[in-house]
Amino acid sequence: MSEAESEPTFADHAEIDPRHFRDVLGHLPTGVTAVTAHGKDGPVGMAANSVTSVSLDPPLILLCPSKTSETWPLIREAQTFCVNVMAAHHADVTRQLASKDADRFAGISVKDRVAGPALPDAVAWIECRLRDEHDAGDHTIVVAEVLAIEAASTEAAEPLVFFRGIYGSFLPRD
Repeated sequence: MSEAESEPTFADHAEIDPRHFRDVLGHLPTGVTAVTAHGKDGPVGMAANSVTSVSLDPPLILLCPSKTSETWPLIREAQTFCVNVMAAHHADVTRQLASKDADRFAGISVKDRVAGPALPDAVAWIECRLRDEHDAGDHTIVVAEVLAIEAASTEAAEPLVFFRGIYGSFLPRD
């Protein structure tokens, strides 16, 4: 490299605008889930799109609730929860579960599962037990042990996907 050419450098990460960061990462399509638990006063739940597999042996997943979440402490208190993989027709349900100061389960039918309420027409259900929590900026990384899993019986199950700030769906190509 000549003197005229300089090595590329990275901007200080503190200079990255949070909105721009969110917009760029929004180009990564994610699945949409509802994390539900049996709370002291009835069902509790929240929408989450930061859920992923961590380990096959032992079976572990992670999710990343915001530190400002008022729902995560209620789910943490329950110690077990159900991750509902949302179907394409669940966009409105997901919005309702993400709302603040509302009865998140009003008009939503659920099926009782050991770890938490389940949406009967979800794509899949992952029942978990809280294992670890780790500090991660303005979120918490939650690692959970998978206790039971089930997928919808139909191959026509169409998942809800979040991409560039909007909901959509995915159907496999033939």
